[in-house]
Amino acid sequence: MTTAQEFLTAALDHVPFDGWTQAAFDAAAADCGLTDEQARGFFPRGAVDMALAYHRQGDAEMVARLEAADLDAMRFRDRIAAGVRFRLELADREVVRRGMTLFALPQHAGDGAAALWGTCDLIWNTLGDSARDVNWYTKRATLSAVYSATVLYWLGDDSEGHAATWAFLDRRIDDVMRIEKFKAKARDNKLAQAFMAGPGKILDTIKAPGQPRPNYPGHWEQKDNQ
Repeated sequence: MTTAQEFLTAALDHVPFDGWTQAAFDAAAADCGLTDEQARGFFPRGAVDMALAYHRQGDAEMVARLEAADLDAMRFRDRIAAGVRFRLELADREVVRRGMTLFALPQHAGDGAAALWGTCDLIWNTLGDSARDVNWYTKRATLSAVYSATVLYWLGDDSEGHAATWAFLDRRIDDVMRIEKFKAKARDNKLAQAFMAGPGKILDTIKAPGQPRPNYPGHWEQKDNQ
């Protein structure tokens, strides 16, 4: 019996030519001897669900590679760069190019944004990020910007071993590190401190998804019996 993975593998033979389209979906189903109903049992929305499955497969392989790598001697910014690099090295450039076309469509833009965010979330989580406040969001948003810019550069990079892409990635992360240094200095500024003690205090209520918020509906704090 055909599995979802076998169906996806068959589709990858057609995607470089047909894109993530109904034509590629139908061709893969025919290759596997599946009816349209059987094929949609694996991917109910057709090509877009196939594309997302391919993306998740790459994410899983990236996590495995990060977990197996010896990163202890690296600076943290280099570990982040390694996560982005591993993710791109595991991808087929033409298949990704076709995916960019698919997720540029308005009806699939939300799926594309969620996939990008999910990749960056996995990189941070795998590297041991412990932020559970507003920094949880800013870290992932910043890495999403770096990652998406690097993907666009990579798609047009013909340098040997994609050396130009990795240099571009390093420059973008250096830019982020300069921003972080500026933020650290700003925290020592008297005006910034006054803001954080006043209106900015609302940022303290921002928590990572799933984190309890004291005094919010649905939060219950157990107290020891006196």
